[in-house]
Amino acid sequence: MSNFVVSARKYRPTRFVDVVGQEHVSQTLKNALQSDHLAHAFLFCGPRGVGKTTCARILAKVINCQNLSADHEPCNTCSSCEAFNQNASFNITELDAASNNSVEHIRALIEQVRFQPQQGKFKVFIIDEVHMLSAQAFNAFLKTLEEPPPYAIFILATTEKHKIIPTILSRCQIFDFKRIQIPQMVAHLENICKEEGIEAEREALHVISQKADGALRDALSIFDRVVSFSGKSVKYVDVIENLNVLDYDYYFRATDSLLSEDYSGLMLLFDEILTKGFEEDVFINGLAAHFRNLLVCKDPATWALLEAGDRLKKKYQDQAAMTPESLLLSALDLANFCDINFRMARNKRLHVEMCLMKMAFLPSAVRVSLGAAPITEKKTADESDSAPATVKKTPVAEVETLNTPEPQAVAAPIAETPTLKEPVPAPPVARPKSKQFSTPKIDLRSIESEIKQSAADDALLPTELRKEDVEMAWAAFADQVESDSLKAVMQQTELAVEDGKMIVIVGRKFSESQIRQADEMMDFLREKLNMPGLIREFRIDESLAPAVEVVKPKKLLTNKEKLQLMKEENPLIAEFGKRFDLQEDKDE
Repeated sequence: MSNFVVSARKYRPTRFVDVVGQEHVSQTLKNALQSDHLAHAFLFCGPRGVGKTTCARILAKVINCQNLSADHEPCNTCSSCEAFNQNASFNITELDAASNNSVEHIRALIEQVRFQPQQGKFKVFIIDEVHMLSAQAFNAFLKTLEEPPPYAIFILATTEKHKIIPTILSRCQIFDFKRIQIPQMVAHLENICKEEGIEAEREALHVISQKADGALRDALSIFDRVVSFSGKSVKYVDVIENLNVLDYDYYFRATDSLLSEDYSGLMLLFDEILTKGFEEDVFINGLAAHFRNLLVCKDPATWALLEAGDRLKKKYQDQAAMTPESLLLSALDLANFCDINFRMARNKRLHVEMCLMKMAFLPSAVRVSLGAAPITEKKTADESDSAPATVKKTPVAEVETLNTPEPQAVAAPIAETPTLKEPVPAPPVARPKSKQFSTPKIDLRSIESEIKQSAADDALLPTELRKEDVEMAWAAFADQVESDSLKAVMQQTELAVEDGKMIVIVGRKFSESQIRQADEMMDFLREKLNMPGLIREFRIDESLAPAVEVVKPKKLLTNKEKLQLMKEENPLIAEFGKRFDLQEDKDE
């Protein structure tokens, strides 16, 4: 078996200058060492894989180094640094709080604090994942953390700072670590490729960095996996195949189909993506991100927001120049609405396909919603083939003509009345074989607000919530419930409608908890009432609680009380006692 070491360990930084993306932490610690203002307790918090434990180990190594450099970096040659590199230093203790989180483990750590360092100036205690300590362990650690010996330094690391009690936070200097930026990851991966003799395309390293989501350790793990797949030549195609990432080219092709109103090509492209095994929501979210990137490329001032390689940036800029901003905004709004309602859709593929068809016919939908007159082809004897097409202005927007191969004419302008009682059908327009627009192009920029308002009104049609409909839907759900106890609780509740909300009135808190446990109830009611945004609230009315008969315990009677009761029920018993001179027992 080979002695292979993963890149995350092999290229783990050993100096502050090697730490990627955390210059604010490194420089602060260096300044504290230079001015001799080093605190006794630190808390490093931030996402996973960004260098918290690495910086803690470097700091522990620096403060015991015997030959510090001028910029306060470890020398890696003294006995202390060599012992640290070989994991044989007695001055550094690391504790994983995820598996050592009890009071006994903290007490054992406190016992080690009592002993002074045998070599060097400080003993450093690194506690990783400190938020996993129990409450009792935190309390046992408080006094030592507040007043440690002068030779003890504590470095705590965590990914969830909000789980640490405030008394611990107030005793530490807190350093917040940031996510590693994609350009910084790409540069680090390029340096590793040079060290390992690997040829890697920059676009491939960009995909790896984006997949890592800000964690450099994850990026190095993905890099090792890709190298094992593709060998010494890392290509973009191999990366997207190995990581199951949807290629950018699909989004560029989808936008081209949108611009040419080629809905059939868009549907076939979507089918090809599904055939490759990608989910519908992955494509629609990626398409929305693609529209966002195109909007970013519209202004040179925002080009820095585009996280992509140089070749891909150029491709984005070229397509952005051909796409109107208003069209991108409308398509982005449709994609966002599709993503919001994706989970509730029964036929998810059809749900996404409807969104794509709306995008493809967005210019035509704008003309219909504005009531523009249909374009018809007319040719008279007086017109020659070389005569330019003429277009009349409508009351809403100004229509501009394109250089079409044949002259076209526009029907009469829209009348001032809002609707026509007898619309005149227009002859169909022959669609050209080319991918270019065959109809006049509307200036979408000037009617952007009308487009968004019309789309919002059509998508979010308000629905009035009535008590009768709620009661019918409630009864329908109660009929199909299998649990007899839940069905009984639902039959004992009362329903009301206030401010468009459904109010469920129950008799006690236990009934509310039973109804909340029925997870499928709200989905059923929203679908039955055709209200995706239905809100349910609970109220408690004790008068609705079922009456419970209170059985009072029977009182135990003494012997004297029993005798008195017998005398009351049968007077002959008292007469019998007098005749035979019987006396009652006073001691009972």
